[in-house]
Amino acid sequence: MPAARNALYAQSGGVTAVINASACGVIEEARKHKTAIGKVYAGRDGIIGALTEDLIDTSRESAAAIAALRHVPGGAFGSCRYKLKSFEQSETQYRRLIDVFRAHDIGYFFYNGGNDSMDTANKVSAISRKLGYPVACIGVPKTVDNDLVLTDNCPGFGSVAKYVAVSMREAGMDVASMARTSTKIFVLEVMGRHAGWITAACGLAAENAGESPHVLLLPEVRFDQQKFLAKVAATVERWGFCTIAVSEGLQNPEGGFLSETGLRDAFGHAQLGGVAPVIAQLIKDQLGFKYHWAVADYLQRAARHVASKTDVEQAYAVGREAVRYAVAGKTAVMAAIRRISQKPYRWTIEPVPLARVANHEKKMPRRFISADGFHITQACRDYLSPLIAGEDHPPYRNGLPVYPKLKNTAVARKIAESFTI
Repeated sequence: MPAARNALYAQSGGVTAVINASACGVIEEARKHKTAIGKVYAGRDGIIGALTEDLIDTSRESAAAIAALRHVPGGAFGSCRYKLKSFEQSETQYRRLIDVFRAHDIGYFFYNGGNDSMDTANKVSAISRKLGYPVACIGVPKTVDNDLVLTDNCPGFGSVAKYVAVSMREAGMDVASMARTSTKIFVLEVMGRHAGWITAACGLAAENAGESPHVLLLPEVRFDQQKFLAKVAATVERWGFCTIAVSEGLQNPEGGFLSETGLRDAFGHAQLGGVAPVIAQLIKDQLGFKYHWAVADYLQRAARHVASKTDVEQAYAVGREAVRYAVAGKTAVMAAIRRISQKPYRWTIEPVPLARVANHEKKMPRRFISADGFHITQACRDYLSPLIAGEDHPPYRNGLPVYPKLKNTAVARKIAESFTI
């Protein structure tokens, strides 16, 4: 029987409230396969840890400490925004990565991230074969944007969806209380560069006519200023106030971002500024209504205290199944979620090719958007509702959630040459 080989797990991109549940799934499942998998190392700060040979030995953590990861937000091992380009453009980095894999006898690579991460995992799989050191590369999906293809939904999204829906319902009740003599407009900005899934989730809060939010501004629907202002005015006239959820990636009629700053992030994406104050000020200037606005920002993706039970379970399951795929000999696949039935809601995990996931983006289908473009349809509500179902509260102490930290013991370096990012 071949000797057990080590595994490397790394987190990538913006973290979520449940990404550590996927880490828990990977590590706990790997510990069950001692004849195939030796130690599980983690890259400190994602792929950067692999490139710089800054690895963490998860075997130094107790079973209880690993189990506790299911309740911890953020990235337990650190994440990064760092994109590997093509082999021709980044040959030195790919060769370095394989050198680190070889030095530490790493035969399995689990990359926990979104679209760019799936692309990287696919490239590493191809390059490892090209350089004569085959590694089983498995993608573990994660993104609050819910925009990965070939998966029903993305771990991390359900908890963000729950958070923004709860926040919109509560803020809407606040505004309704004061609207007669004070604020009549509330604008909540949520994440979503090209896909409006998170904004759509805000719509779950409105179960009856007149309930918040009254207006959703989605990236999939170009912003029509006059139509929007007419909608706001009519809403205030009828209900006395108007609450609005807007995606950070809301587009103007020409297809540009309303709030683009001109800067770029590490992945080359446009850096977006605040669209909420732009929308709020427009209403003030044109209609004269007093407003308040808020940007959910990191709060929406860090809110483990209000995580969706469905989301936690799915995040754990994709990590667990990723290991099972690798041990079974699969590579260059992602652990995807497939919805088996709607009522009752049932799902399973299945492998899909990384090559078919990378560089693709899932946006809101038109059938999920109301005819006027300002809200969600019943079909969208049916899709979203199971994803926010159930509660999975972390343990509390002295009125606050308890989020323990791992020891994150470093693995001794074996390569003399250092590597600079």
